[in-house]
Amino acid sequence: MLRIPVSSIEARKAGRSAATYDKERKKMRTKSLAGVLMALFLIVGAARAAAQEVTQAEKDKALQYLETTKKNVLEATKGLSEAQWNFKPAPDRWSVAQVMEHIAAAEDFIREMVKEKLMTAPAGEPGRDVKKTDDAVLAMVPDRTNKAQAPEPLVPTNRFGSAEGSVKHFVETRAATEDFLKTATGLRDHVTDSPLGKLDGYEFVLFIAAHSERHTKQINEVKADPNFPKK
Repeated sequence: MLRIPVSSIEARKAGRSAATYDKERKKMRTKSLAGVLMALFLIVGAARAAAQEVTQAEKDKALQYLETTKKNVLEATKGLSEAQWNFKPAPDRWSVAQVMEHIAAAEDFIREMVKEKLMTAPAGEPGRDVKKTDDAVLAMVPDRTNKAQAPEPLVPTNRFGSAEGSVKHFVETRAATEDFLKTATGLRDHVTDSPLGKLDGYEFVLFIAAHSERHTKQINEVKADPNFPKK
């Protein structure tokens, strides 16, 4: 193979050219990495900016609703005799005791679902109308125009031992729900399916309170039956 002689000056120039090329490549890689990091930062920042946080006014509203519906449940079941607790208007209808158990069990069920599953579920669509959905929960869940079948895990089984045990558990689980509302963050960040469509964490808290309102109405329906025991 023919070797072409290279002068020492040319060799030095070639060496400088290679070193310069390496420096330029390093600069380009650094700029490229910086660009990628900046893009990621902007994407994350935009996502955070787009997320809708629960305001303090919204938390106060939900907390008041939880307190009001708790009071109404307790008022509706206060001072009932054993006969009144267990009276059933018809064989296929629940007694007050069964409704009370269902309210307490459902609150556990929904809140734990929110904590364990919803808070890691996919994000909602950007710009979803949360006020419209909040209002739909408050209007539709308490409405007993359309009756629904309870899912199997929430059918009454005397799991709390007595009607009084159901009331006690309800008070405890409602306190846990209120604590969750006060301390949880990112309640608007994720959504999952419900009977009303996709709901976020805040809307499920509203759902819990509205569900107890719905069944307080059911308790009062039982108590209004002509055959309901006088004592």
